[in-house]
Amino acid sequence: MQESDERLFSMLIYLLSFFFAVLAPLIIWLMKRDDSDLVDFHGKEYFNFFISFTIYGIISTILMLLLIGFVLIFVVCIAGFVLTIIGAVKAYQGEKYKMPLVIHFIK
Repeated sequence: MQESDERLFSMLIYLLSFFFAVLAPLIIWLMKRDDSDLVDFHGKEYFNFFISFTIYGIISTILMLLLIGFVLIFVVCIAGFVLTIIGAVKAYQGEKYKMPLVIHFIK
């Protein structure tokens, strides 16, 4: 696979997640992970990010009973949006960017 294709598919994992949070990134990752280390890295990183921020969202929703969750859910949403954009840019630049605040479930 050419380097430009690797970078494009890596970026698409993040960009398509805005419209299809699980299905589109999963299809790209499963189809291209054996062909490219970069796509494999960003696929794993995206799904670790997705699982981590889903957990943060659930915790924030539960904490809405204590009112602090309203602030936390806003912070989680903004951080998720910004980190997805940063991940897409770094992937297109060909960098292996490890996102902050992510629990690495998939190694």
